[in-house]
Amino acid sequence: MGLKDPAFQHSSIPVFPAWRTCRTFTHVEKVREAMHFEGRVWKFGDDVDTDLIIPARYLNISDGKELARHAFADVRPDFAGAVAVGDIIVAGRNFGCGSSREHAPLALKEAGIRAVIARSFARIFYRNAFNIGLPLMESGEAVEFIQEREKISVDFSTGKIEDLMSHKTFAAQPIPAFMRKLIQTGGLVDHVRQNKLKKKTVRR
Repeated sequence: MGLKDPAFQHSSIPVFPAWRTCRTFTHVEKVREAMHFEGRVWKFGDDVDTDLIIPARYLNISDGKELARHAFADVRPDFAGAVAVGDIIVAGRNFGCGSSREHAPLALKEAGIRAVIARSFARIFYRNAFNIGLPLMESGEAVEFIQEREKISVDFSTGKIEDLMSHKTFAAQPIPAFMRKLIQTGGLVDHVRQNKLKKKTVRR
């Protein structure tokens, strides 16, 4: 799915001198918070395609917030009005199959979905999701056990998923460092933009 791609294996957290200890601690805490969080579950089944996530009649909308208002409009009409920032989708096999457009992952991200956990993902959806900064994790055991409306915790850096009611834990493949940076910066476009700004600042 791309997690084993060698291109994602060459990032590391920079080591700062001792005199910058306080700033480094603050940075690390922020990164840790971004990579580990808790959220409420929305449960879906197998083969949730992009037309179910965002119906085709709304594909002329480019604004993410407006798209979010129509997420799952045909299958879960209550979703857009009830979803909260930090919620998590747990789904079956082949999540995100269908269209190659980025509308589907964008609608979920702008609706407040913090992550999607599934048995498996459609390849194009997988790529598009990380490109816009929406993290995905695969765990068949977690999908089998976790139920609608339960609260779970997720750690992208270790791959640990925990059901906070039963305290049962599940293992997913950790998200590689480079892809975690994409999440932290809001997606590929913002990541590239920030790197360009850093290079310009160094040249000055």
